[in-house]
Amino acid sequence: MIEFNIYFFSLFVITIFAIIFWVISLMVKDVSIVDTLWSLMFIVFSGVFFLSLDGGGPKSSLVLILVFIWGFRLSLYITIRNWGHGEDKRYKAIRKNNQPLFELKSLYLIFGFQAVIAWIISMPLLITISDKDSLDFVSLIGILFWLIGFSFEAISDLQLYKFKSNLKNKGKLLTRGLWKYTRHPNYFGNACIWWGFYILALSSGGWWSIYSPVLMTLLLLKFSGVPLLEKSMRKTNKEYDSYIASTNSFFPSFAKIIEDIKSR
Repeated sequence: MIEFNIYFFSLFVITIFAIIFWVISLMVKDVSIVDTLWSLMFIVFSGVFFLSLDGGGPKSSLVLILVFIWGFRLSLYITIRNWGHGEDKRYKAIRKNNQPLFELKSLYLIFGFQAVIAWIISMPLLITISDKDSLDFVSLIGILFWLIGFSFEAISDLQLYKFKSNLKNKGKLLTRGLWKYTRHPNYFGNACIWWGFYILALSSGGWWSIYSPVLMTLLLLKFSGVPLLEKSMRKTNKEYDSYIASTNSFFPSFAKIIEDIKSR
């Protein structure tokens, strides 16, 4: 049985965290710190669920660990990536388009909005953490999806970070490694992670929470992920159009993967 009182209490808790980060953003004059907060929100949600339910079985404990590993790694990576670069240009545009009083508006436009979206998406986590049963075959499929997704996200982030850290690559495109098979391996990995969480919830009877991975995938494919980055890259890099012509946007090209395996 889903404890909806805990679910709504978690929204209250995350609102406090959002307000704290909003105050920090006013101090540093940079709302892009919300990107650091994004994945941490799910750690907070999972922690609230787990502690409020007085723990759980092997499945709930495993999900708590998986959320922590994913959330902490992503938050740390984004913090390191953005450190010293000032406010992200996406947020600069939002700031410009919402004057005057953007500082006040950012509380609900940026921090409040993302907190609510994260809260809605977190439902599969509550369903699985509420389940005191052991792992079953469906759970193992969910874990497999998570492992594939985490590998894609973490490896592609590391490849991109190393590529950009080399001054010789300034103005160039990363088209090797996982970036050879898809233009957005990190977004593909993130989507797989959330389908993995959903499958784990499915094994706990939460089939109806499918809106969560669907929403996350749509955000990546149609709104905050692929479209914004592609628009920016096409403006700033002349090679990007040829990259688009030769490389899948989201799903990896399994033909290229098989071809590379055969050539080794």
